[in-house]
Amino acid sequence: MRFQNAWIFTPERGFVYGGFSVEEGRFDEVWEGVPAGPGEDLRGAWVIPGLVDLHTHGNSGADFSDGDYEGLVKMAGYLAGQGVTSFAPASMTLPYEVLERAFATARRLADERPAGCARLMGIQMEGPFFSEKKKGAQNGAYLRLPDFEAFQKLYEGCGGLIRVADVAPELPGAEDFIRRAAALCTVSVAHTDADYEAARMAFAAGARHVTHLFNAMPQLQHRSPGVIGAAAEREDVVAELICDGLHIHPSTVRVAFRLFPGRICLISDALRCCGMPEGEYMLGGQQVWLKDNIARLADGTIAGSASTLYNCMQNAVAFGIPRREAILSATLVPARELGREAEIGSIAPGKLADFVVCDEALNRRAVYIGGEKIA
Repeated sequence: MRFQNAWIFTPERGFVYGGFSVEEGRFDEVWEGVPAGPGEDLRGAWVIPGLVDLHTHGNSGADFSDGDYEGLVKMAGYLAGQGVTSFAPASMTLPYEVLERAFATARRLADERPAGCARLMGIQMEGPFFSEKKKGAQNGAYLRLPDFEAFQKLYEGCGGLIRVADVAPELPGAEDFIRRAAALCTVSVAHTDADYEAARMAFAAGARHVTHLFNAMPQLQHRSPGVIGAAAEREDVVAELICDGLHIHPSTVRVAFRLFPGRICLISDALRCCGMPEGEYMLGGQQVWLKDNIARLADGTIAGSASTLYNCMQNAVAFGIPRREAILSATLVPARELGREAEIGSIAPGKLADFVVCDEALNRRAVYIGGEKIA
């Protein structure tokens, strides 16, 4: 199948006028200009890679940590319709046996790949190795010290699907955990009260990622730069950013993109209330209330978001982030963090043909997975 007469997004050059062909669910050729021959005329539309959300807990009333396969299928279907064609569901701070059940559903979804659903390309293990002081919406009853053996059991149990493992580096045993876990997946600094020195230690030990920058960590101070300062200094560290317009002020979004040039990974951090009406929901065994598009615990603590990654990408552009940077931060950057950049994240020969047809303002017109239109 040939798709032509469109503006095609490329990581290096931004949008280039041309087209592409799809064979057996993968991109075959990608070209510039107007070729001779038949094909689907996209009539000057704009085409971007399918988005990759490496940090989303749920939507449509379902949560990954429920360990319910049908709920996970519902999540994946909703994401696909929103232009998010690949994802890594994020767990919560819960008992190991609960995580084990949830991770088993991820393994099944990755293996079965139901039609019309986003591809499950990994898991982000968010918890339980976190600071009590910065636990945020994580359930403090289940916090644990870093335990590589427990992590390894979960990792092996899901066939190595854990692609991001979170840890607070100031905890006893964190340095050893980071060194050992970094050999298996991306290690992320998260829900932490670490100072600058502790954060530097984590990155020296092998951590290469920061979970939801600015949230659940000390803020950047001129005499106490903390995790943010230590991460910004490292050109090999990528930082997540929730760009729903509520967790982070638009000015701070612009600052983040300057602090981490080419190293911002947009995420949704969406909860089960995403795509749902206002009301009461559950998150990791705790009640959450969604009102005015923001989810909070009973004590007022902001939980995850009720937004999609596609909306976050559009928000970033509206906040003044160049379109090319915003798209990369929602496609190729997260694909790399998951170690999946050879398969997803850009429109290139040999990669899975997952893409979104949109207008110049990035409003969706159609979503394709494996070259097949699903929305």
